[in-house]
Amino acid sequence: MSGFEAIAVPTILFMIFVAPLWLILHYRSKKQVSQGLSEHEHRQLIELANKAEKMADRVKTLESILDAEAPEWRAKV
Repeated sequence: MSGFEAIAVPTILFMIFVAPLWLILHYRSKKQVSQGLSEHEHRQLIELANKAEKMADRVKTLESILDAEAPEWRAKV
């Protein structure tokens, strides 16, 4: 029976102490994630989207300049 007790005791302790705490923390974090973005995070996301749009415009401008000045630049890359 000592082999059975060696596995049963840690398993029972895990089920009594660790598993309930693990489940509570897991579902609490799921609830926080499902609530969505905070006001600060939303502002940051909009700011990053605006920066990305500006950068895309700059890349298009640079590509058009390179196309005009060095038409073969794409083949060199």
